Amino acid sequence: MDNKGLDRAARLVHTLIGEVLTLGGVAIDATAGNGHDTLFLARQVGSGGLVYAFDIQQQALLTTSERLVAHGLDKQVILLQHSHEEMAQWVTVTVDAVIFNLGYLPGGKHDLVTKPESTLAALGAAILLLRPGGRIGIVIYTGHSGALKELDAVEMFAKSLDPTLFNTIRITNLNRSARAPVVIFVEKAGDVG
Repeated sequence: MDNKGLDRAARLVHTLIGEVLTLGGVAIDATAGNGHDTLFLARQVGSGGLVYAFDIQQQALLTTSERLVAHGLDKQVILLQHSHEEMAQWVTVTVDAVIFNLGYLPGGKHDLVTKPESTLAALGAAILLLRPGGRIGIVIYTGHSGALKELDAVEMFAKSLDPTLFNTIRITNLNRSARAPVVIFVEKAGDVG
């Protein structure tokens, strides 16, 4: 199947994040996983930019590092073996974009998943770091235990944001399983791009 279709949640996030993240920018991959989003962000910011990539699993960061090195994009990425909820302790500059993939590490242990409490703390930090016009893209994979609770928490967070300061949208596939990934975007009011 074409990886550019509307059925690809990560591709939708890349498209809308790509609109606000340019060469020399700063971004965060809140959940590095297998490094696909980190690689995308590193390409977008180029050698003059910076990407912070968080993951609590050493294997995730090793895979991400190998992927970046293979593409010659490792110099502009800081890999951090810390929870995304610690984001504000490690990132002290304004950022253009943040990507979250919530769930478990593909190919990893399915019992080690993101949790609503740490995700909400990370989202709270992310909106404070975000520049005007910047965006947060969140993919919520809903096929594991506890995923719907996390989805509810993220939706409530997005709904609670002041509409004069933030724009929020939710994207779902209407003709797929109720367990299909859900995409949520948060955009800080201001100039986009």
